[in-house]
Amino acid sequence: MRVAEALGRAVAQLGVRDCFGLVGSGNFHLVNAMRARGVRFVAARHETGAVTMADAYARASGRLGVATVHQGPGVTNALTGLVEAAKSRTPLLFLAAEATAPLSNFFLDEERLAAAGGAVHRRATSPSTAVDELADAARTAVRERRTVLVSLPLEVQAAGCDAPEGLAPPEPSPARPAAAADVERLATMLAAAERPLLLAGRGAVLAHAREPLERLADQTGALLATSAVAAGLFAGNPWNLGISGGFASPLAAELIEASDLVVAFGASLNMWTTRRGHGIGTAARVAQVDLDAAALGAHRPIDLGLEGDCGATARALQAALGTRRSTGWRGDEIAERIRHGGWREQPFDDVSGDGRIDPRALTVALHGLLPEERTLAVDSGHFMGWPPMYMDVPDGGSFVFTQSFMSIGLGLATGIGAAIARPDRLTVIALGDGGALMSLPELETLGRLHPDALVVIYNDASYAAEVHHFTPEGAPMDTVKFPETDFAGLARTLGLEAATVRGLADLQAVRDWLDRGRPAPLLLDAKVVPSVVAEWLEEAFRGH
Repeated sequence: MRVAEALGRAVAQLGVRDCFGLVGSGNFHLVNAMRARGVRFVAARHETGAVTMADAYARASGRLGVATVHQGPGVTNALTGLVEAAKSRTPLLFLAAEATAPLSNFFLDEERLAAAGGAVHRRATSPSTAVDELADAARTAVRERRTVLVSLPLEVQAAGCDAPEGLAPPEPSPARPAAAADVERLATMLAAAERPLLLAGRGAVLAHAREPLERLADQTGALLATSAVAAGLFAGNPWNLGISGGFASPLAAELIEASDLVVAFGASLNMWTTRRGHGIGTAARVAQVDLDAAALGAHRPIDLGLEGDCGATARALQAALGTRRSTGWRGDEIAERIRHGGWREQPFDDVSGDGRIDPRALTVALHGLLPEERTLAVDSGHFMGWPPMYMDVPDGGSFVFTQSFMSIGLGLATGIGAAIARPDRLTVIALGDGGALMSLPELETLGRLHPDALVVIYNDASYAAEVHHFTPEGAPMDTVKFPETDFAGLARTLGLEAATVRGLADLQAVRDWLDRGRPAPLLLDAKVVPSVVAEWLEEAFRGH
């Protein structure tokens, strides 16, 4: 058989259920071979959309993400999504056809492109080794939590080879705790702390570390918080402060800053999570647990770094503490403050009117209307804090935030990938108008596939982050303000239900849609008040 067919069969044998992509001549036979072996192929309309769908699918499902594209421009079109996945350490296989003849119009140095984007590179080097090289790439993606670009040269794909046999889905590396001496040092620090905080990031989500972290927090009297990408990990826990950083509620920011020991589990402690460093008190000691030794202390000085799996290290800390227990700063007063300290409990002046809705009022209302079992996918942009601040998610895999590269325009594909990964519940896709216009090709994908999804466009007809940041300088704003777009009209032409929202009364369209069983995706073109400035924005631009 042809190598292309063998590779398609191999993908199925490796346990892949779904693959995202665009088909061209360079991956046509590969895709058909995958489909013949039971792999679902999800056709995107743009290559960055395809790889972003695979990225979000991996985050929401916990399975290996797979995307495939045509050679040359297929690869370069996917670059933004590829960089996002690589920066996020998403386990993902990016199967790229490759033209190796230097004079070909499609020629591209895919190895150097992968390196520039932060992805691992592998290549099918010969017909006899191509299947094994693909399997090795899958193992690297899963065991090292890496995005791997696999180049599939056209001449290798066209050659003959034997059918693949005996392949098995790759397994994650064994979960090993940090070194015993480091665990003992951290256990001593935890036992001595009066106001400890356990701060979980995406590494804790990937390690399924909720249970051991909650037990460790109970043992030490610690409060709990997450980075933005791990939002929901401690949902329902009475000692959960929610998101740390720019999206933190005033109470959460206060208590995080007051902590005397912060232990980060799988969180990078970057400027967003730490409010450019001043979100953690200057007197606090800081420890960091991460699988990647290079991540320890990369963004800020730490007192102790532990290389190890978050869940396994949390269990080792429990054992090292033994019978030592502390109430820390847990008590009735703190518990009561946490119960009433979330964003929805914070008063604000609802400035809805004149045909526009306050984005905060919109988000609070949607939280109350929609099912609690939901996935929330959010694009980048000025609006992006309001959905995670005012809407809860049920677990650590429910908030999908493709934000490591800080590109707008990935949110719609993010939502589609997450919806396919979790068809058992509603996916809420929050976009700004700028990101929505960038991702219009995937609006057709949404209308074609009809996943269970609600799209909410926070439409202020501008790049609002720049408007609010530069207006005080007296600069002209005509480069970042635009005419109104009728997203509802666009959506209807592509097979979606749609409504324009100018006030809370217009959300009756959502109630009706829910009552009818959500028969097709619904898009809300929410005309939001443009003068409301997001709480996180001043923090984000500080120092620029």
